[in-house]
Amino acid sequence: QAQLVESGGGLVQPGGSLRLSCAASGFTFNIYAMSWYRQAPGKERELVATITTNGSRTRYPDSVKGRFTISRDNAKNTVYLQMNSLKPEDTAVYYCNAHRYGMDSRPEYWGQGTQVTVSS
Repeated sequence: QAQLVESGGGLVQPGGSLRLSCAASGFTFNIYAMSWYRQAPGKERELVATITTNGSRTRYPDSVKGRFTISRDNAKNTVYLQMNSLKPEDTAVYYCNAHRYGMDSRPEYWGQGTQVTVSS
């Protein structure tokens, strides 16, 4: 049974950093592109980072470019999201996703999410 389990969320002050992790199991991790989405209360879900199967390419929206970095360790079946210079508007539940047919394909698996709160 495929499973994605996020961790690393929490409360951080503006300007601070957090590193999210997503551990995958139950499927062949290294043939899936991976991504992170977030959803804040009352807002639509937003894609914040995507990475190819071997980590050679990444993509970010302007809202997080230069502040967030996605990476993966295929030996550990884990994808990471390093978030720096955090802002209150980054507050959301963050989800990791697995895409079987490339970065632009519909996610096949979702995690349960981890809460990130940026507040002083």
